[in-house]
Amino acid sequence: MNRLPLLEDFGPLSPAAHAPVPAIARRPAQLVGNTPVLWIDEPFAPPGRGFFAKLEGANPGGIKDRPGLHMIRQARLRGDLLPGAPIVESSSGTLGLGLTLAGLTYGHPVTVVSDPGMEPAVVRLLTALGAYVDQVSDPHPAGGWQEARRERVAELLTAAPGAYCPDQYSNPDNVGAYRPLAAELIAQLGRIDILVTAVGTGGHSAGITAGLRENSPGLRLIGVDSINSAIFGQPAGPRLMRGLGSSIHPANVDYEAFSEVHWVAPGEAVWACRRLARRHYASGGWSVGAVALVAGWAARTMPPGTRIAAVFPDGPHRYLETVYNDAWCAEQGILGVEPAPEPDETAASDACAVTGWTRCTQVRDPLGREPGPRAIRTAGVR
Repeated sequence: MNRLPLLEDFGPLSPAAHAPVPAIARRPAQLVGNTPVLWIDEPFAPPGRGFFAKLEGANPGGIKDRPGLHMIRQARLRGDLLPGAPIVESSSGTLGLGLTLAGLTYGHPVTVVSDPGMEPAVVRLLTALGAYVDQVSDPHPAGGWQEARRERVAELLTAAPGAYCPDQYSNPDNVGAYRPLAAELIAQLGRIDILVTAVGTGGHSAGITAGLRENSPGLRLIGVDSINSAIFGQPAGPRLMRGLGSSIHPANVDYEAFSEVHWVAPGEAVWACRRLARRHYASGGWSVGAVALVAGWAARTMPPGTRIAAVFPDGPHRYLETVYNDAWCAEQGILGVEPAPEPDETAASDACAVTGWTRCTQVRDPLGREPGPRAIRTAGVR
């Protein structure tokens, strides 16, 4: 096995590389942001080729600490959320953590509506942090677990006048929350040619891209989705992976922004997660594995010198009983699945139902919605 590169292999460090000692936080919300970037090469790309991973798992709860805090702060400023009023939202886990942090910060009780797929460890963590977890028992016949959760949110809002739902799927503040992340990447990397992100609600792909294109107008955005996700026109179906993909079509997905989309299967994401952990001591969940797989492909196939940034939304801890559990993965039939070196290709996103890593360079809104002044152009101005 080749050794890991040493700091001196990259040449002299610039003064900016010597980060200042972080200030002492007076509140946990002050720990959000300014996350590190890690260079990732082998086994995803040969020596000298690779990509820069933005490690959002360094936030207290993950990447969605950013929109959790921002959406609640903006709602309070507009008067949509009154002091002490309840917050109710649908989440598979990470946004629930962000909203719980926001509730603690601003003094609001939080109810997270989830489903049986939420990991028991996350349920216990949310409860320990002060949130109430309300789980639906059956999926919606057309919209799956996400639509069932949304319907339950509507019921809870009706039963509690004054309660507020941030609606992460269509709220422009979800998109606007990621402008600081884009600014961090610009300060850390300067020019960025390709951005690789997972796509779920569409918030971080839209917000980061909008910010980066102000500095790098030629930036290409590669979206990473799950098989059985409806976002880009595939038929919706049961999904093992959480955190990316959707059974609905979130309004915050900016289809115009994408150069291409890749769908990834669970076993392929597990392979990537475990290789990241073994080689780079930095890994995460389903989104991280899927993004690393695609970013590594980009690093191998794009011209030398192409600067690629990838967003890793979380860390590995909530996935210890799934992604990193041999027995569980074997039971699901996804243990030891090694991805092909190249993705399959499909000419159109709805040409066939994909079952493994597949690439499509024709991205369109499957609902045929007319392009308009999307949230990325008005984020933070409402």
